[in-house]
Amino acid sequence: MAKPQTDPLADLPPWAQKLAQRYFTKTVSTFVLYGAVRDLQPLTPRDGKGVQFANLKKFLADELFDGRDHVVFYDRSSGMRTNTAATEQDFKRTLMSYDPELARTMPKMPGTALQILENYLRAKVAEKKSVALVIDFAETIAPAGDMSHLSAEDRFVLATLTKWASDPQFLDGDLSIVLIVENLADITPRISRNPYVANIEISLPTEAERLEFVKSKLEGQKLQSVSDVGYQALAKITAGLSRINLDRLLTEAVESGVRITPETLKDKKKEIIQAECHGLLEFIEPDYTLDVVAGHAKAKKMLRDASSALKKGRIEVVPMGYLVSGPVGTGKTFLVTCFAGEIGIPCVKFLNFRSQWQGVTEANLEKIFNLLKALWPVAVMIDEADAFLGDRDAGGDSGTSSRIFAAIASFMGNTAYRGKIVWFLLTCRPDLLPIDLKRQGRAEEHIALFYPQTDDERAELFRAMQKKTKVNVEVPDFAALTRGNQYSGADIEAILVRSKFHAFIAGRDEVTAEDVQAVVKDFMPPSYPLEVELQNLVAVQECTSRDLLPESFQKLERESVTRRVKEIKQLLAES
Repeated sequence: MAKPQTDPLADLPPWAQKLAQRYFTKTVSTFVLYGAVRDLQPLTPRDGKGVQFANLKKFLADELFDGRDHVVFYDRSSGMRTNTAATEQDFKRTLMSYDPELARTMPKMPGTALQILENYLRAKVAEKKSVALVIDFAETIAPAGDMSHLSAEDRFVLATLTKWASDPQFLDGDLSIVLIVENLADITPRISRNPYVANIEISLPTEAERLEFVKSKLEGQKLQSVSDVGYQALAKITAGLSRINLDRLLTEAVESGVRITPETLKDKKKEIIQAECHGLLEFIEPDYTLDVVAGHAKAKKMLRDASSALKKGRIEVVPMGYLVSGPVGTGKTFLVTCFAGEIGIPCVKFLNFRSQWQGVTEANLEKIFNLLKALWPVAVMIDEADAFLGDRDAGGDSGTSSRIFAAIASFMGNTAYRGKIVWFLLTCRPDLLPIDLKRQGRAEEHIALFYPQTDDERAELFRAMQKKTKVNVEVPDFAALTRGNQYSGADIEAILVRSKFHAFIAGRDEVTAEDVQAVVKDFMPPSYPLEVELQNLVAVQECTSRDLLPESFQKLERESVTRRVKEIKQLLAES
């Protein structure tokens, strides 16, 4: 009976399997590797040893291209190198036949280096040898940018790489050319979008891959001696970290005696991720759950139902995202942060990823997307979404804004991420947000928040703000004290902070009821009646659940709301 055949690619990481499969089809010979290209990769166990890990170039030379006759490396800093002494001798011997001086000097500049490499590759292909050329930091020799801004040498390099990709001799030969770049947006689109080039993403390690790495790193040691967290939990909590990040964390624990606890792990993870993102994302560690949110009972129930589904693994029923609207000061940001705390998932906030330099904005966004895919499940919060995200028709920046908008819209609408990446678009002017982002399939549920509508809601909000500001004073009938004014949470917080200041001026540490009463009597919150009315009405327009609306707004007819919104916009435009 014949033995079952095993897949020779089965032990390779998914990205390496994909590269090998494309290589075997003989349809492409040029590959662009991007993503976590600076991370460690697993080597196949040999001689009875466990799994070992190495950097990408060593993995390519010793694992993926181990059967090749020759493997050559090039980057702008180190120049041309080979993986073995035999290949180095063959390389110099071949160059001697073309130009002895070049063989002696081995120039590093890409214009000359690529000419040398082409001569060598053609010679080896003609000899029926199998060759791999690995070009690191490819963005430094073929950067993204307008052709008119490229130097003569850069244009020559671009033409050379483009020619190699579709060269019949190279496609027919046993040859692989691998370009390595961290962000696909950093390399010229003439390469990355070339039909003869295969772009392959190296993702951050999955939970199973992190578990494998942690076990190999702590092999022979008792985990309990360095960590309060078990293997499975350690692998789960470290979502979003590379193997190099994990190696640093574990080495610190083993060698420096810094014990791993859930708290130190979260702090370290937050520090590493924010450093990796270079200020593109803010990592928010929720301290509260929805229990501490005052008011908004129906909105809280909707979010609790979603968190219950996520906890039970029913991600297919969870909305892709939420549009949270309402007047300023209604606690939109706090509500979303508490939702993340309710389910126990990380929450990140988009910071300014835009740049004045061409190509950098796209590269930043690509880095954010890669991290979000590694972090899931994760809640993503975009504050002031109407101003932050722009729209498809934005102009004046060579099309960058419209491309960025399209990329975000496409990523948000990818149903493969349902329940894994939950989007929250926060705005007090949802009418200014493009339809592309707030349609079904992206921000599916539209939640509207409003100022407290009843005395009980105002009193509840006051008690919540007392906890936040640590003003523990009994104020009888706060709702009556405020004479039914529509104070926002921000207004009430300001009243309590002023009360603390009032007590300080009087030489007291403790706030009294009289301090609060004096401040309330004097307090005049900024008044923007038309703006607040507009923000209320557009929130009513956008809300996808009638049950979320206060009774006074439920009675309004949509036509009258639309008419009044137009009137207010006209009044504001004229003022």
